[in-house]
Amino acid sequence: MESGQPRAAAPSYLAWSIFNTLCCCLPLGIAAIIFSCKVQNANALGQSSAAEEASRTAKKLNIVALVCGVILVIIVIIIRFTSGS
Repeated sequence: MESGQPRAAAPSYLAWSIFNTLCCCLPLGIAAIIFSCKVQNANALGQSSAAEEASRTAKKLNIVALVCGVILVIIVIIIRFTSGS
């Protein structure tokens, strides 16, 4: 990469983290919000390597939280329909 060109800011995934906190998995969502804030801070300070690392962690946490939320919804639906209520 040329030194004259600025690097693109790492994505923070903050909106996705908030969604996961409210709708899917509270503990993982909160952790994702923390890492999303770290991304924003590192981007603001120009620390691209720290921002990229925190961004990858936030993305992984969001994926796991979303999968947990979907699995939980499926389990609730199965229990609801198999209980004979």
